[in-house]
Amino acid sequence: MKILVAYFSHKGMNYVDGKIIPLTVGNTEIIAKKIAEFTDGDLFEIRTVEPYPYDYKECVKTAVSELKADARPALADTVDVTPYEVVVLGYPNWCGTTPMPVKTFLSGADLSGKILIPFCSNEGSGMGVSEKDIAKLCPDAILKKGISVHGKNFDETALKNRLKTILADE
Repeated sequence: MKILVAYFSHKGMNYVDGKIIPLTVGNTEIIAKKIAEFTDGDLFEIRTVEPYPYDYKECVKTAVSELKADARPALADTVDVTPYEVVVLGYPNWCGTTPMPVKTFLSGADLSGKILIPFCSNEGSGMGVSEKDIAKLCPDAILKKGISVHGKNFDETALKNRLKTILADE
């Protein structure tokens, strides 16, 4: 089974364990790399042409503005999803859903008939409404229940076992 691990992550000032701290690598990227390692999947980073602000509060302002406008920020790269049977999609919980670049990615990818496994890094807010939003954008994908992952303090064994269970059902 050919697997793509596509993810959006934010490095810079981030909310972690109740504090705003600098991250040189975003939590979602760390988790995505582990998932790619567990599944022998290919990695694809969803990056925007215009980077998000380093400052946490400025980044939040941008995210809120994009969400209100239902924006689809331009992506720096694309990936052909055709050869993949499974897409594991990673993103942080921004404003209770997926960041808008993830929606850009989903809008441009034909995931019809593909298994789609979302995972959402967060600091306790869970998946929010991201699964519902993904289902609207990808009505013909085989959408699996998402995996909520608590920031950088995630349990690698539990994550690996959850993925094995989801993939074994296919």
